[in-house]
Amino acid sequence: MLNRYGQGMTRSSRVRRPATLASLAAELGVSRTTVSNAYNRPDQLSVQLRTRVLEAARRLGYPGPDPVARSLRTRRARAVGLLLTEELSFAFRDPAALGFLEGLAQACESAGQGLLLIPASARHADMAAVHQASVDGFVVYSVPEGDPHFAAVLQRPLPTVVADQPMNTPGVDRVGVDDRGGMRALADHLLALGHRRIGVVCMRLRNSRFDGLVDIERQHGAVFAVQRERLAGLRDGLAEAGVDWADVPVMERFEHTEEAGASAAGELLSHHPELTAVVCTSDVLALGALRLAAERGWAVPGDLTVTGFDGIPEAIRAGLTTIRQPVRAKGRTAGELLLDRGERTEPRSVELPTELVTGSTSGPARSADRWFSGL
Repeated sequence: MLNRYGQGMTRSSRVRRPATLASLAAELGVSRTTVSNAYNRPDQLSVQLRTRVLEAARRLGYPGPDPVARSLRTRRARAVGLLLTEELSFAFRDPAALGFLEGLAQACESAGQGLLLIPASARHADMAAVHQASVDGFVVYSVPEGDPHFAAVLQRPLPTVVADQPMNTPGVDRVGVDDRGGMRALADHLLALGHRRIGVVCMRLRNSRFDGLVDIERQHGAVFAVQRERLAGLRDGLAEAGVDWADVPVMERFEHTEEAGASAAGELLSHHPELTAVVCTSDVLALGALRLAAERGWAVPGDLTVTGFDGIPEAIRAGLTTIRQPVRAKGRTAGELLLDRGERTEPRSVELPTELVTGSTSGPARSADRWFSGL
């Protein structure tokens, strides 16, 4: 191609090279440090000089300092890594996880930090996402005991905070709630209403997929400590009332969805139509149990009491009796523990309070001679 002077035009002559920090400094007749301060330390420049630098940068197409080079120089990424035990979409689909994420994001915003979500599901088995994450520390959200991604996090010399589980990791901060005590309070509530024939729908207990009635051995071998603690709280309360835990059927679901809760409740009651209450270890599962009851024409709580755990907004709107935990405060606290660690060397453990919310889905136990039929 010829230009207007009849000379050949090369590709490099048609495309203007983007400005660099050095070329911008030369254009303005200032030092490269001055240009850098306009972006990184604006308090070092007058408003007029910084405005002149930024306007020239826009005019010349200078994109700003290279963030990779800056992180290498400062050894700071200005980002927090959030390790999830599920697919990334779980953080935006699960109500409790979403509330936790909102709280953590608020803490990061207040500190001027970014947030990097790192998946730790079975589909991501190479650990590269953990080893290569450019972050200043990790928040680990509810992963099972023995998780290899968590082990990879601990190999990096970065501050780490665990939210919920695993518990009792040496040298690592943790924030959680009293899952056992919360479920104990729920057990006391049900016992006061006269319930003794109680069944459970629980979230996954191990990494291996399983959907069905759970024996004692599988319960004791649970690698998800939160589920283990919630079952233990219910067991403690029932034991004081003389209810043998061996007589309490527990139905596990691998997926954490309302559909899973509905199918679990249906299967549980088909095996044990004598039950008067179904205790679910999460609100999502409980909402599924309520859906099943509505589809089959069962009165709640006249025919069946249903309870949950978490206190998510959807459950509160549905009038579910549940244990409310402060999920946003949990996320915010996790971020603050990580970002405010400073020179502290001793790990901290923060336990946030739970609250029994008595809704319209719990009531007195129906008489022992009334069993479900047509299941």
